[in-house]
Amino acid sequence: MKKLINRVEDVVTDALSGMQALHPELLRVDFENQIIVRADAPIRGKVGLVSGGGSGHEPLHGGFVGHGMLDAACPGAVFTSPVPDQMLAATRAVDGGAGVLHIVKNYTGDVLNFEMAAELAAAEGIEVASVVTNDDVAVQDSTWTAGRRGVGVTVLLEKIIGGLAETGAPLSAVAELAQRVNAQGRSMGVALTSCTVPAAGKPTFELGEDEMEIGVGIHGEPGRRRAKLASAAEIAEIMVSPILEDLSLKSGERVLAFVNGLGGTPLIELYIIASELAKTLRGKNITIARSLIGNYITSLEMAGTSITLLRLDDEMVRYWDAPVHTPALCWGM
Repeated sequence: MKKLINRVEDVVTDALSGMQALHPELLRVDFENQIIVRADAPIRGKVGLVSGGGSGHEPLHGGFVGHGMLDAACPGAVFTSPVPDQMLAATRAVDGGAGVLHIVKNYTGDVLNFEMAAELAAAEGIEVASVVTNDDVAVQDSTWTAGRRGVGVTVLLEKIIGGLAETGAPLSAVAELAQRVNAQGRSMGVALTSCTVPAAGKPTFELGEDEMEIGVGIHGEPGRRRAKLASAAEIAEIMVSPILEDLSLKSGERVLAFVNGLGGTPLIELYIIASELAKTLRGKNITIARSLIGNYITSLEMAGTSITLLRLDDEMVRYWDAPVHTPALCWGM
């Protein structure tokens, strides 16, 4: 195992120190509670947005803290849920009097711990709503979930509702838009290699040189099946077909197309996948109205990709286009 680390037990703390050193104008790190908070939080009259999960998926979630996205993120240990105390501290830190929305990926630990934190916050008089993302069409139940996993839609949702929250919209409106984005997005991924969790020191699973895992989870959970390595065109078709079927996308509709790298795939290969995706959508008269490509929700150094399609409406487009300034996303400022 070759990793650019000091001590295994310090990986998350050292990474947080780096974030604070490089982005002090955007965020601050509370090392006692191990949370990342927007530099100007809490903002009076603005709904606070809090998300989190295990580390190892960077830039998710800490890289999306800043203007137009999250107000706070709670990083757990690598591939391990943060604890309720972190989530409660983050909720307190961003409460500007308009309530707080928890954005939770559908993993059992995340769901249970965010629920506990919300109950504790409510006992302190903080109004909390929650949305659980569950966009992965690969499997209905996985190693750590009851129901579909939350993956790529999480990034798109954080950006879109982040734009709405900046306008001073009430918690009910922000939560409603979050639910709508989650309902209209679907994702699927393919892994070409495993990843290595620093504390484990060995690959999470084994893949032959000529094999790929179809429908892999972001923690290396098994997908739909293991198959022989195929061409980019075939891999793109394997991913996009179940997404289109599940969303029931029709001719004339428009989507946000998100081609995501899992950490170890170069951008040139992601653009090849994007080209194949675009061909498929053109053939069905579905318009790519907005797009995102790159490493945004990763699995350490895993080689592979995921595709997310989000059916767009005018409100989603408006807040996707709204200004954002975070370490990982920045436009319109």
